[in-house]
Amino acid sequence: MKRKRVLYEQKDDVLNIWISDKHFDYAEDEDGVIIHYSKDHEPVYIEILDASRFLGKEKKVYKKEIMPERTAMPILHQIKVK
Repeated sequence: MKRKRVLYEQKDDVLNIWISDKHFDYAEDEDGVIIHYSKDHEPVYIEILDASRFLGKEKKVYKKEIMPERTAMPILHQIKVK
């Protein structure tokens, strides 16, 4: 792949993610997440519009789903490296 895989355009607040070098044939938009597909229906390129808002929403969702008491495990033993 010659071009960058991920590019954030701060001015437009758009996150671009290239999955493949194939040409895209059509796209589908779901709440500002646009997925471009090849003629073989394979995802090629993803655009996330209003990316900072989108990522902020995801952060809130993860916060609710992950309980603090389950994110850290106690250390039962230590390995010393010489």
